[in-house]
Amino acid sequence: MSECRNWYNGDPILEAYHDREWCKVNHDDDFEFQMLCLEGASVGLSWQIIMHKRPAYLAAFHGFRIDACAAMTDEELEALRPNPGIIRNKNKIYSVRKNAQIVKKIQEEFGSFDAYLWSFTEGRQIDGHWKTVREIPTVSDISVAMSKDMKKRGIGFVGPVITYSFLQSIGIVNDHLDDCEYR
Repeated sequence: MSECRNWYNGDPILEAYHDREWCKVNHDDDFEFQMLCLEGASVGLSWQIIMHKRPAYLAAFHGFRIDACAAMTDEELEALRPNPGIIRNKNKIYSVRKNAQIVKKIQEEFGSFDAYLWSFTEGRQIDGHWKTVREIPTVSDISVAMSKDMKKRGIGFVGPVITYSFLQSIGIVNDHLDDCEYR
């Protein structure tokens, strides 16, 4: 078995994520927004926690449909605060609505959230062709540039490390090891 699969430590949810989603190109704006929000929720926590809470997040935030999240009221967001299925940090909960509102502006400016995201690589996937897990970076020039631009626009929870993970989650970066059958 490739070392690429070792990080999920036998967790079936993380295994499915690695095999079916991680580093796979996805051009759907709502999916990209979902991953942006989930990556943001993971700040200070493990990705395992977030992935196990994903079904509750999908239910709480209207499947991460951008328009629905942008229209959420303070009352809806406050009602989520006691929900043990999600991370109950008020700033993280409210950031979903704020980020959705900003993503809508990005969609107007670029035609789609996807077009904005891929503009950072001129439409090309970045493939590291790594041989070992130790070679995989946690940050890149692209994640730094994207983080800076997203922060300038007002998007929350998008530091360069989180943004790098986000790039992996939507397939702009492919960091599967060369010997991984799920490349």
